[in-house]
Order: sequence, then C-alpha cells, then structure tokens
Amino acid sequence: MCFIVAIFILTSSVPAFANEPDSNADRKVIYKQRTEIDFEGVEVEGQLVRPNGALILDRRSANFNPLIKLRTDFDQEISESVDVIK
Repeated sequence: MCFIVAIFILTSSVPAFANEPDSNADRKVIYKQRTEIDFEGVEVEGQLVRPNGALILDRRSANFNPLIKLRTDFDQEISESVDVIK
C-alpha cells in the first residue's frame, strides 16, 4: 500500500522549472537626490472661517458637598479605649 502511494506521489508531481534571467536584471534604478516643485504659477484662494460656537475659557473648579466629615478631636474614643484596656 505504501509503495502505491509513493508511486502516485512521484508521478503526479509536476517538476518546477526556473525562469530564465531577464535582460533587465542588470539595470539599476537611480533616483534624484532632490525633487523641486514649482508653485509660482498656482493661485490659491480661500476664506478664513471661524467656528460657529463660542469657546468657554473660564474653567472653575467644581464645588461638591463633602461626603466625608473630617473630625478634629477624638477625645471621647480615647477615654473609652482607656476603659477597655483596664
């Protein structure tokens, strides 16, 4: 069975042929160092267009109600903690 598969593969494959080298392969492409474009003959017309909306430059900081109340003294908790330690 293996012999039949090997013969089938060898007979069904198509040999690849290399292309003949082109006569243009020896040519080199040389580009100019600098390209200049002359716009002297071109006339450009246009208008200055401003946006329709107004730009607000004044940015005030937002005032939020404080969600956390900062306490300045913990006298009551300190005196209660002394009773817990004893």
